[in-house]
Amino acid sequence: MQNIAAYQMTGKDKPFERVDYSAEVGPDDALVEIAGCGVCHTDLSFWHYGVPTRHELPLVLGHEISGTVIEGPSELKGKPVIIPAVIPCGECELCRGGRGNICQKQKMPGNDFHGGFASHIAVPAGMLATVPDAALSDHTLAELSVIADAVSTPYQVIVKSDLKPGDFAIVIGVGGIGIYTAQLANILGAKVLAIDIDQQKLDQLSEIGVTATLNPKGMDFKEIKKKVKGICKELGAPPHSWKVYETSGTKPGQELAFGLLGIAGTLSIVGFTLDKLEVRLSNLMAFDANVIGTWGCKPELYADVINLVAEGKLKLKPFTEAFPLSSINDIFQQTLEHKLIKRSVLVPDF
Repeated sequence: MQNIAAYQMTGKDKPFERVDYSAEVGPDDALVEIAGCGVCHTDLSFWHYGVPTRHELPLVLGHEISGTVIEGPSELKGKPVIIPAVIPCGECELCRGGRGNICQKQKMPGNDFHGGFASHIAVPAGMLATVPDAALSDHTLAELSVIADAVSTPYQVIVKSDLKPGDFAIVIGVGGIGIYTAQLANILGAKVLAIDIDQQKLDQLSEIGVTATLNPKGMDFKEIKKKVKGICKELGAPPHSWKVYETSGTKPGQELAFGLLGIAGTLSIVGFTLDKLEVRLSNLMAFDANVIGTWGCKPELYADVINLVAEGKLKLKPFTEAFPLSSINDIFQQTLEHKLIKRSVLVPDF
């Protein structure tokens, strides 16, 4: 049994409470000493927007977790690791068919069991992604926690959308996930356009070589589409087969994304909202277009993302900011009020 210090959620909009609990480390588990845990919009959805967790409350949230294995298989002891945000069983038909991210027996930290806003966590050992020393040359292990969701989730959907060099990639919403969607698409050779109503978020993209941006505030759809077509032409991208990535998780963002879907295009839904849209599905038939979703990331894809960091291609540091875990209530409130530009990583300070 391991004594774990944590901050738990007891109800909607209630302050997180400091607790201690005991966790049993099973024979197939690893005990990870947590280095950092990112604050995700999903955590806000549980805490503020009324999205129910699968585990009854009280519950320790947090699913973007990095840390060091201190107990478990000998080959993992002492290793820095990323814990997948979606942990599949590895044995069912979906897992065997390469769809482990949507395994119906999956376990998600901070949803199915106590998560990463804590000192330690016990998780299945078989799915952990080890971190090579090269990935820690420019980043701390805490900063790498965002790989667990904010980076790996858009990487998976980019792979699913079959993005190719020279494709026109439109990223709608460049917050905590969109910033990495734009960066990954750029690394993979696409012609990237980032769209957001927050100019400060757009401005930071210059740090990763994404210079085509559009702030559509005050524009109607026709004006936005005209500008998007003009930017596409300026970038030398084809006028068809656009890859549209909706990462804002808002109704206006999703409406714009569907509206921009054209001939042979692919719309990838990455952001989440409880709002419903009214769309004309016949557009899919008329344009021979695709709409795909994504949930988490298959554990086998994590190595690709970690290698991009190790090779110095993927930058996380400029877009993350560490805070002590004890400030969790203040950080959640500031995140809710859109006062924080960078993705917050909470670091245990017990």
